[in-house]
Amino acid sequence: MGWTKVLRSLQSDFLKRLNSGNLLHTQEQGEHSELTIISGERLRQLRDFCWQMAEKYKRAGTVRDVFINNLKGKLGEEVVKERLADFITEIDYEKKLGGDGGIDFTLTSNINIGIEVKSRCGFFNKVRWSLSVEEVRKNTVVACVLIQEEVNEAQSEYHLIFAGFLPTQMIKLKTGKIYFGIEQLLYGGGLRFYLEEIQLGDIQENLINLPRNQVMRQNNKQISDKQQKYSYQLSNKNFRANQNNHQQQNHIILRPKQDDLYIELADKCFTNGDFATAIDYYSRIINDRNGYQKDELYYKRASARYQVEDYQGTIDDCSFAIAINTSYIQAYNLMAQACYQLGDYQQAIVNYTEVIRLNPYDDTAYRNRADTSYDLGDKQGAIEDYAQAIKINPHDSYTYMNLSEGSKLIENNPRVYQTKSQIKLETLTDANAYKQRGKNRYDVGDYLGAIEDYTQAIDISLQNHSLENEVYRIRGDAHYDLGNHLEAIEDYTQAININSQDALAYYRRGCLWYDLADKASAIADFQTAAGLYQKQGNVAKHKRVREKILDLEIEASLDILDF
Repeated sequence: MGWTKVLRSLQSDFLKRLNSGNLLHTQEQGEHSELTIISGERLRQLRDFCWQMAEKYKRAGTVRDVFINNLKGKLGEEVVKERLADFITEIDYEKKLGGDGGIDFTLTSNINIGIEVKSRCGFFNKVRWSLSVEEVRKNTVVACVLIQEEVNEAQSEYHLIFAGFLPTQMIKLKTGKIYFGIEQLLYGGGLRFYLEEIQLGDIQENLINLPRNQVMRQNNKQISDKQQKYSYQLSNKNFRANQNNHQQQNHIILRPKQDDLYIELADKCFTNGDFATAIDYYSRIINDRNGYQKDELYYKRASARYQVEDYQGTIDDCSFAIAINTSYIQAYNLMAQACYQLGDYQQAIVNYTEVIRLNPYDDTAYRNRADTSYDLGDKQGAIEDYAQAIKINPHDSYTYMNLSEGSKLIENNPRVYQTKSQIKLETLTDANAYKQRGKNRYDVGDYLGAIEDYTQAIDISLQNHSLENEVYRIRGDAHYDLGNHLEAIEDYTQAININSQDALAYYRRGCLWYDLADKASAIADFQTAAGLYQKQGNVAKHKRVREKILDLEIEASLDILDF
């Protein structure tokens, strides 16, 4: 069917123009346009109609929610109606009690040919449309519209994009729903041609030899473990405004005996996350106080400034604190972190080195200096510092992990093997010790050794009747990384049997099912994990798993789209 190849090629060109904002646009009814603009009296009439429908069907939700949903649908229908004009006939809502019954238009010349319009808001490369079995059965075509603005009562103009269409003959759906993106649609300019051919009976029931379209999916960004960003973003102007505001409201005039009270207030604001007010109080005290514990005040204000990402202000205050107290380890450490955030890695290393000079047993300073050296490209220096941090604190799994990661770029690094040997020679007596050593061995890539230790921890726990599901889960991770899929599934399943609320075990098993190409089992486990994360209030992980489910459903949809 050569016409489908043409429409797919046109769709690819359309996506490029959509990305650049250079769309075809005409206001002539019955002619193709990629962009439709609705505003003014036309929009007012749509709103009035949707409010009427909202009152009529408010049992389906709040009146406003029903209004918004109806308006989304009507906006999409306006696009198709303008493009096809008198070639189609709109369903009479008054004759369809309860709505349109899943059909929005029929051909004027043949009421048995139904057209459904699906409208969605969002970015074109992320938005997804869906169809149910019933919708596929009732309609010949689904037309998809992308709404660029947020739909609400106050929006004065909408820019609507005719994203494309799909013939339902191409969808082999027996149960559930199918999800698809804009890349999988046929070019909207071919819709009228397709309907005319259907009307004439020239398009066969079985659309064969259609090319498979590669889905362009946006990669999920891993939720980072970086520090949470606070909403208090202070410019100098805003900072001065805050100072003036507090002066007018509180009329604070500091006296020497009142300093401790305001320090306490500032500390409390800091603890409660009100960093802007904390900075205000610390500044007043610093300006009023002469000498006594001023280094500590500078350090406290530096800490508050760091929280609002005022890194240069942090460095300045740490410098003032160090000028007063040249052995102020915390100030050197905080200044190093601020330098790192500004990308000044060399100065960060200088400050971490000073921390180590003042306290040679600070494993965290060695680890932070190692991280910074690694980012500068000094892999050997990073490995040396990681190894020293492990010598000081052999139970820090994060450092083991980074040592292993850094060593990948330097073959046969003796410090890594020395560290592995050090782990192996530890004398262990209880399950927790085996678990910790197993984790350390896992972090340096010794998966077989990790499995040995986890197995020992399980055996001891079984004897003591103190078995935890976590041990099975992390042993499953080691099996997973070794490619022992069956053993990994058994361990994840055992972890779930012990604790059915272990969302991570469901998630990891879902990933394994996916690797084994069992998409149905993967989706089932991901859905359970998402539900548990939602109950636990873990919004970030719930969102990440839901995005993974959507990607899988789209992949599964490719299997039932006859491309």
